[in-house]
Amino acid sequence: MDPYMPPGLPEPVLVTIGDIHCTRTEVITPAGTFPIEGTQWVVADQTMTTRVTPTWAVIVAIVVALGTCLLGLFFLLVKEDQTQGFVQVTAFGPEGRSYTTAIPVQSFAAVQDTFHRVDYARGLSAGY
Repeated sequence: MDPYMPPGLPEPVLVTIGDIHCTRTEVITPAGTFPIEGTQWVVADQTMTTRVTPTWAVIVAIVVALGTCLLGLFFLLVKEDQTQGFVQVTAFGPEGRSYTTAIPVQSFAAVQDTFHRVDYARGLSAGY
């Protein structure tokens, strides 16, 4: 029992990774709850990043090419990165139970956010 929590109140969720929720003392998943101390975390990045010319740049290049051909070609040099896929997170509890979730991501920032959340959960598991 936590001496700083009033009796009868549930512990607050400190981090959420997909449908895995972590408090100071336990990991809560749809398949059940297990203690956070000693939990092992595995992250697999299953994303793909492609570099493409955006649609707006092609349209502007065609419109401007009617006036000046060389200026229109410069718009075809515009590129943007598109990230798609998911990040798979697995929590292995100390009792031998595990739970895996796949988090869909649409940007590299979302991939980094998921990795940072797992790092925070690892810190909770280690007792920091």
